[in-house]
Amino acid sequence: MYACACRTGRLALAPALLLPTVASAAYSFNFPEPVTPIARETLHIHNEFMLIITILFVVVFAIMIYSMIKHRKSIGHQPAKFVGPTGALQWFWALIPFAILLFIDFVLMGIPAVQAIINMEDTKTKADMVLKVTGMQWKWQYEYPESGLKFISTLSTPRDQIANAEAKGEHYLLEVDKPVVLPVGKKVRILLTSTDVIHTWWVPQFGVKRDAIPGFLRETWVLIEKPGIYRGQCAELCGKDHGFMPVVVHAVPEPEYLAWLEAQKAEAKTAAGGADRTWSKDELVAEGKAVYEKVCAACHQPDGKGLPPAFPALAGSKVVNAPLLDMNGKVIKDSHVDRVLHGKAGTAMQAFSASLSDVELAAVITYERNSFGNQMGDMIQPAQIKSLR
Repeated sequence: MYACACRTGRLALAPALLLPTVASAAYSFNFPEPVTPIARETLHIHNEFMLIITILFVVVFAIMIYSMIKHRKSIGHQPAKFVGPTGALQWFWALIPFAILLFIDFVLMGIPAVQAIINMEDTKTKADMVLKVTGMQWKWQYEYPESGLKFISTLSTPRDQIANAEAKGEHYLLEVDKPVVLPVGKKVRILLTSTDVIHTWWVPQFGVKRDAIPGFLRETWVLIEKPGIYRGQCAELCGKDHGFMPVVVHAVPEPEYLAWLEAQKAEAKTAAGGADRTWSKDELVAEGKAVYEKVCAACHQPDGKGLPPAFPALAGSKVVNAPLLDMNGKVIKDSHVDRVLHGKAGTAMQAFSASLSDVELAAVITYERNSFGNQMGDMIQPAQIKSLR
């Protein structure tokens, strides 16, 4: 979507290149409106460089065309007979253009570019807060370390739209169930990593596009200057559902952000309290169905049949249809509980113990054991998951 906008935008940009002030005011025809210092500086440098390159293009081709017309054979010009630079004039035409290009590259383009890169990489100076972003197939986990808040954000576009069973919505494939919320006017230091493959967190209006790499902690920053909803997506080919991994950021005034933060903390506290009560099987199955559709269906499919061999079927699975725990109530290696909690090395099955709550884990395990034709009839309580962590 954004790639297409940029390609068509370059065509619309051409008339404005000779007027940088007009180009800056008309960025809606090529780049989305910048709302951070990084995005604004990137747009400014882009327009400046395009102007320089266009002038060079016009001058060089004008000289070439003039030379070809003025010195053509048809009007009597004879070719010069020399090998290599034999006089001052040849040296002049070799060195002066080189010096001009050197000046343009290092002074007119190099210095602004280096300064912009230094600003982009300065994540720690006057940072007001930290946001940790973890990419995983195929969703984002957001964590506010200073507040102890953590949640997963997944695509919320209805599957009927994806399957062309109904009309596409306004924000098709760019909408999520839980957007990340950030305060306006605050410098946010963003830490990025991944649990499986390389993902890229990209929001065009922020001017931010940074890889999230397994085993590494990378950094960037944003200072959002204007309230609004800003959308992006994963920009790295990260697997089957790469195109279903959007980023949605709600930028709000600080008082509204603080109120949202308190509401999320209260909600998380209530959810954590749910692990201490006894749930009925029907309650767990109902909750587990919602968790499965949000977290598991992308790989194992809504009908539980998976996409073997990469994503095994849960319907009739030997793992799912095996005992939950051993005789002592401990986790059996490679059992259903073990796979969900700790994942399986060397496969796409990730560990969910750090990203799902006790209630969510117990619910999704119970749901899988009593759905897709699996009729184990048993369940596991959130309190049991809590004790197994």
